[in-house]
Amino acid sequence: HITPEKFYVEACDGGADDVLTIDRVSTEVTLTVKKDVPPSAVTRPIYGILGTIRLVAGTYLIVITKKKKVGEIFGHVIWKATDFDILSYKKTMLHLTDIQLQDNKVFLSMLNHVLSVDGFYFSTTYDLTHTLQRLANTSPEFQEMSLLERADARFVWNGHLLREFAAQPEIHRFATPVMHGFITMHSCSINGKCFDWLLVSRRSCFRAGVRYYVRGIDSEGHAANFVETEQIVHYKGSKASFVQTRGSIPFFWSQRPNLKYKPKPQISKSVNHMDGFQRHFDSQIISYGKQMIVNLVNQKGSEKPLEQMFAKMVNSMANGMVRYVAFDFHKECSRMRWDRLQILMDQLAEQQDEFSYFLVDSDGKIVTQQEGTFRSNCMDCLDRTNVIQSLLARRSLQAQLQRLGVLHVRQRIEEQADFEKIYKNAWADNANACAKQYAGTGALKTDYTRQVGLLGSGAGLGTGKRTQWGLIMDGWNSLIRYYKNNFSDGFRQDAIDLFLGNYSVDEVEPASPLHVKKDWKFLALPIIMVVAFSMCIICLLMAG
Repeated sequence: HITPEKFYVEACDGGADDVLTIDRVSTEVTLTVKKDVPPSAVTRPIYGILGTIRLVAGTYLIVITKKKKVGEIFGHVIWKATDFDILSYKKTMLHLTDIQLQDNKVFLSMLNHVLSVDGFYFSTTYDLTHTLQRLANTSPEFQEMSLLERADARFVWNGHLLREFAAQPEIHRFATPVMHGFITMHSCSINGKCFDWLLVSRRSCFRAGVRYYVRGIDSEGHAANFVETEQIVHYKGSKASFVQTRGSIPFFWSQRPNLKYKPKPQISKSVNHMDGFQRHFDSQIISYGKQMIVNLVNQKGSEKPLEQMFAKMVNSMANGMVRYVAFDFHKECSRMRWDRLQILMDQLAEQQDEFSYFLVDSDGKIVTQQEGTFRSNCMDCLDRTNVIQSLLARRSLQAQLQRLGVLHVRQRIEEQADFEKIYKNAWADNANACAKQYAGTGALKTDYTRQVGLLGSGAGLGTGKRTQWGLIMDGWNSLIRYYKNNFSDGFRQDAIDLFLGNYSVDEVEPASPLHVKKDWKFLALPIIMVVAFSMCIICLLMAG
């Protein structure tokens, strides 16, 4: 309910009388009851509060205005937020100069840009930020906490926007922690036995950003494009889960756009790589147990120094909990030899059996725990990484379904045509979502993921073919990536930094960071290009 002085947010749960009141002048947030809402207020439905942010014009409230049901997980409804609104506390902009008005408009367009990227999910009753294994190993006190308090900070994308709400425990239930990534759910049937199959990818908001602007790690050990992917099976009350991670090569390196199709990666020479590297793996071991690194970068050309450095640093760290495997994906699978991926799968099979998966029976008793994770990476941690993750997840799923009695002994998943189709498409959709969020376009190689007869243990991979259309789409996506990476990703990076609180707008800042005086030489190239292009068109039209 909106009045000139206040925003009133009324809870619509049955029996709830609480109303959250936000003073538009003092920005104070308090709790009142329904009868305090004036009848003159303008009323509209909203589905959650994303949080508040300060821009040049003052404070803004960001709310979810549209949602779409993704499905249900153990009786809890999961929603995808599909539209948002940014409401100004200030009733007028007359206090701003023209430059401030312009700046405020740019900052608002940045927020709208981040919110327009697909993949924001939330639930008002279920904690989406934790894996099943983490949730099963918690204390009764943890279960009593609000969703905001207990959420894993790595995966709460509106953590910065909710910081004022976090400081007041009594209003926590009005705050909606939102996850960014990908969720898909399917009710499946094999041998007449029905089970739910879910895929959840959680993007970390630490060191978040776009492809060429954010690589490697920061001093805290947070890796760029870090994503935790969990595959869940729910059958007759039993729940099984298999978790994997992906993240940029974890030392200090960069690959700034410079108009080349593939800028050369630069390893930083002035810093101590081991500090951040050690921090990264210490936190991974605490969160996930043993680590099996699967490095898929090229072992020649510009990617070679990164592979060598990664191997060297794992050796230097000499931690028995961290193991390393390098597999030159492009070389091994050149000329469409996808069956060669079996070599890597055979290499990892023993380790995967040792790591196992998480399984809890219908009585809530933990049967097995996952003892470690595969941490896969390529350069972007998108296309090659997703192919390998789908293969590892397939192998784990085979074991889980056999143990739960869905699959008979010696029955293979790839023989179940209906489920096979669901599985491949879900993993290809996961690849697309992660790629759009990091690189700005859909993933490459998804035609392979959608068709390939992915393997379990010992099965060949020969049925995966790349289609002509798939190659054309890869070319098109590569072209779009090239344009975006060189000409529009700076804006995207700034937008993410503003949204996540890495950059804060200072209302009294004298010099705006958005205004940089440009030298005349910046105009020279576009003018030459326009003239040249015009002459070319004239010559074509008036050839005589």
